[in-house]
Formats: sequence, C-alpha cells, structure tokens
Amino acid sequence: MALSIITNTFAGNPLNRDSERRGDEAFIAEKLADSESLAVALWNGKPLVEDILDADGKPKGVQIAYLRADMAQDLAGGNEKLLYLGLWKDIAVFAVDIEGPADPAEGPLQGLGRFEELRGAAATMPPADAGILATAKSMFEWRRRHRWCSACGQKTEVADGGWKRVCPACDAEHFPRTDPVAIMLAVHDGKCLLGRQAAWPPGMFSALAGFIEPGETIEEACARELEEEAGLKATAVRYHSSQPWPWPSSLMIGMIADVASDEAAPDQTELEAVRWFTKEEALRLIKGEFEEGLFAPPALAIAHQLIKAWAEG
Repeated sequence: MALSIITNTFAGNPLNRDSERRGDEAFIAEKLADSESLAVALWNGKPLVEDILDADGKPKGVQIAYLRADMAQDLAGGNEKLLYLGLWKDIAVFAVDIEGPADPAEGPLQGLGRFEELRGAAATMPPADAGILATAKSMFEWRRRHRWCSACGQKTEVADGGWKRVCPACDAEHFPRTDPVAIMLAVHDGKCLLGRQAAWPPGMFSALAGFIEPGETIEEACARELEEEAGLKATAVRYHSSQPWPWPSSLMIGMIADVASDEAAPDQTELEAVRWFTKEEALRLIKGEFEEGLFAPPALAIAHQLIKAWAEG
C-alpha cells in the first residue's frame, strides 16, 4: 500500500518482512530447504542482476536474478551470511552475502546473471527490486560493521534470520541501525540554494545535507546544517519525503526550508561553493540542459526529487 504520493528510489520494498517468524529456527530451515524459496545474491555489495528484454529481444533495463534458496545456502556455508528478507505472497525470499576477489558469476553462478553496482543498476530497475536490494545491502553493511560486541569486544553471532547479533560472552543483543540524515532545499524569494563539495564531479550541484545529531529534532538538524554550511537562518521547515540510502545504511529525510535572506556563503569545509537558482534554472539543471554545464544529481537521488518538486511547484 502506498502511504505517500512520493516514492523515492530504494523505498517501496514489497515483501512482507514477516518479522514475527525471524526467530523461528525451524521455520527458517524449512524455508531454506523449500524448492519454491528464492534468494538474491550480493557479491562485495553488488547485486546479481539480469537483463529485462523488450518485444524485440533488446535489453531495456535490469532486474534481480533470483537464485534458489538452497543454492544460496550452499554459497553462504552457514547462517552467518544469510538473511531472511521475508515473504512474497507465500514464497520465502532470502539474501546471501558473498565476499572475496573472485567473481562468482564466473564460477558457481556462471550463466545465472552478472554483478553490477546497485547505484547504477537501480536507474533501470523496477522500483520493487531496488527496494528489496537496498534492504539486503544495508543489512549486510551493518553486519560487516558489527561483527564484534560494542559492550565487551567479543565476536558476535547471527540470530533472528540475520536481523540480530548476540554476544555469547556478555549476552548483549545488537540490532540493525539506520543513520538519519537531514537533506534540505533552502528557498528564498523564488530561488533555491544548491551547493557543491570539492570531491564531486565538476559542475554538480545538490541540496545541502548532514547527519542528525543526538538530542536534535529533524527540523533543528535542518536549521543547524543550513547555518553551518551556508550561513543561512531557517524560518520554516516542511517535510517532503524520505529515502532509504544503503551507503552504508542511512535514511535521507527530505525537507524544503524557507530562509531569512539570500546572503549565503560556503563554509569551505563541507562545501566549496553555493549558488542560487530560479525555478526555470533548476528545471534546466535537473534535465542536464544548463548552459554552463552544471547539473544536479540523477533522478534516483532524493536531492533530484526535492529540486524537481520545488521547481514544478
């Protein structure tokens, strides 16, 4: 069920997460052995995909290349690298995390698909597939960063179908984390402010953003980031939409913020430049038609959708 008219890329995972049965080891084992069960594979964070063909047999995008769950279990070599994603109707869906230098598509998975970077593949992928893969990628990134107990330093073990880690030494339980990020489009007098970081491709401008700190509301984080990065005072903040962002595991919270003036200056730490754009200029920017060779992030990024929503009114 769509809860918002705005669904950003990586949102809209269609699976029933079936969280109440994650801890049922017998159920997980049964579903792994079920010939109907499916799995998605990620190798070093890259998903296994295959082409979507048009009526003439020409590629028009990519989709998940599903494996049998028992094949994924063999590749995993145990539960540590498996994740129970949930149910598609009555079919169980798992994910397997494969690491190492050797491309499995040239080995045990030869002929079943190819591994591609999710950031690029998502642009031509069905939204539901992108949502499923974002969940798996975020979870595996969390697992990689939480192999050791933050309470006592001992190695942790997987539990609850991959959704929890437990410490056998001190009994501490560790759950997946999501880092909230405020990303905002500052607007004033019919113009919006965009900035750029030195590490970005030449000509790219985007919305300002920053991690929300402990003891801070979303609106307060938005106001703080605008003042820190561009010297602007926020006077009102409106929520737009949110986006899961699996690099490694963030939740982008998009806002449009009214500011008191257009006297902006980059902090030269986070941003090397800022610039105001009219609605007409912003539309050309997201279309890649700006005469100075400037451009915005691609459509899969929430920054693009913030600019588009404001420029189109």
